[in-house]
Amino acid sequence: MPKTALDIYRSFDVEASALSRRGWSISAIARHLDCDRKTVRAYLSGERTAGVRRSSAPDPMAPFVDYVKARFQDDPHLWASALFDEVVPLGYDRAYPSFARQLRLAGLRPHCEACSGVKGRESIEIEHLAGDEILCRKPHRISYVDPGIMRRGARAAVLRAVDERLDAA
Repeated sequence: MPKTALDIYRSFDVEASALSRRGWSISAIARHLDCDRKTVRAYLSGERTAGVRRSSAPDPMAPFVDYVKARFQDDPHLWASALFDEVVPLGYDRAYPSFARQLRLAGLRPHCEACSGVKGRESIEIEHLAGDEILCRKPHRISYVDPGIMRRGARAAVLRAVDERLDAA
């Protein structure tokens, strides 16, 4: 199986790290791996990561980082959509999904312990018996089962049974 470019970069990174731990100099590692000393130094210092490309485009969020941090300091629960509406007039020229992704990747939103998980709190899930999710109560019956595959009498019996169980509850 041929090696991919990612495999080659990872093996380069692993080998450079192993040689460095053995006490080899950066120049010796560079000669051994047939690459530039600056490349070896970047991998060993952690400036570069195997298989991760550096973006050639400027970061569109960079001019707004200070503003976003200040707004999150004022209100850590500020919605990203509201913040997006504030930075667009300031010159942000990308779409909302890009803005939300850049917020997430830059780690600009402060951590809130109360918001970090929903275990033990109310959610939108509704308790129901198995099979109840197939048919809903009037006025709109939604069936995820094709009515054509049920006999007319069987379908009516199922609907009556669901109605009786809901009336009893």
